[in-house]
Amino acid sequence: MNRRVVITGSGIVAPLGTTPETLWSQLVEGQSGVGLLSLFDAENFPVKVAAEVKDWSLWNVGVNPLQWSHCPRQTQFAVGAAYQAVRESGIEKLRMDPTRKGVYLGCGEAFEDFDQFTKTISQNLNGKEYDDQNFTNSALKIFSPDAEREYEPHMPVMHLAGLFDAQGPSGNCIAACVSSSQAIGESCRIIRRGEADIMLAGGAHSTIHPFGVTGFQRLSALSTYSEEPQKAVRPFDKNRQGFVIGEGAAILVLEELGSALRRNANILGEITGYGSSQDAYRITDSHVEARGTVSAITKSLRMARLNTDEIDYCNAHGTGTVVNDKVETLALKKVFGNDAVKLPVSSTKSMLGHATTACGAIELVICLQALRDGVIPPTINYETPDPECDLDYVPNFARQVKCKHILSNSIGFGGQNAALIVSRYEDSAAAAGITRKAA
Repeated sequence: MNRRVVITGSGIVAPLGTTPETLWSQLVEGQSGVGLLSLFDAENFPVKVAAEVKDWSLWNVGVNPLQWSHCPRQTQFAVGAAYQAVRESGIEKLRMDPTRKGVYLGCGEAFEDFDQFTKTISQNLNGKEYDDQNFTNSALKIFSPDAEREYEPHMPVMHLAGLFDAQGPSGNCIAACVSSSQAIGESCRIIRRGEADIMLAGGAHSTIHPFGVTGFQRLSALSTYSEEPQKAVRPFDKNRQGFVIGEGAAILVLEELGSALRRNANILGEITGYGSSQDAYRITDSHVEARGTVSAITKSLRMARLNTDEIDYCNAHGTGTVVNDKVETLALKKVFGNDAVKLPVSSTKSMLGHATTACGAIELVICLQALRDGVIPPTINYETPDPECDLDYVPNFARQVKCKHILSNSIGFGGQNAALIVSRYEDSAAAAGITRKAA
């Protein structure tokens, strides 16, 4: 079985916009969502900038935020994005077997309330020898069991399944920066195999927390430039020095084509290609010959049955680290050959920061907007070309390009890679023996 998979709904919560439309309008203007970090006091941290979601509440989607106040930011983001996607798709009104609906997300770890954590530690640092039992007793008094269980990475999946009565295939992928792209790709495979007709797919994450910032900084992955926060992340530029942590969520409604046609759904695009691979090299660095990234892109092209000259735009992983940008450029050269220099490539992380496990889903929603409007978002802060990064990175200004097929790359710590191809839907229903329901 090899069924076609289309997208009938999308929702997003991101630093520059909390709907696909508001985000898109900011991206095409080359605006930046990076600013001074405000979610905690970063005065004594070497990293003082982040791309935060601001001025947003679950009230925006008609949900009482008090019902979710015990949940971490990423769960609230996921719920907000999912309500948007489901409402746009119209599936909440669809009478169907709930076991034919599933949820597959890419959500990472959530961090403890830092004030509560430090309070618990401080109560056991009074000059005496550390006592495990005292620590446990303090923690039981200070921490809420209801809140603690919400820090498990799979909890957003559980909540979305319950909210939308999705009793079919369910899972959460944790593969670092590739997580949500892989969740979308695997959801596509589930539908193509006939195991479900509709999947809620995407991801959510927020690592803007003392632990998250400290961890990435110790890996030397973050930009420490804070004089002009909007210029802190500069993918593919010779003077790049690292990424900026972002946050957010994006959820897509993936649907089997026949199901979408029978209910006259508005089709936003079609997932035509997906490839997944592992470098099997190092925990942080990609393979120097880009073997994993090359493999993932090649597999996605093969699944989509496309030649390299048929890809109109690549939304790059483009983190702004020295290694990632160089390796991704090399991978595109290896796969696309002579077509690489003609391929527009841009990194929207230059404006949104790096939303870690959620980044791939956020970027796929952006690709849908590019398909619709025939506009490619820019890579901002691109000022000094790097001889090792010598492709067309759509520097600083959006560009009008009518797109039919778009490649979205994700490259993760741990060596995991994923590539998705989203295409403009072309109605070949007659050839497939499927017709839209009469209006």
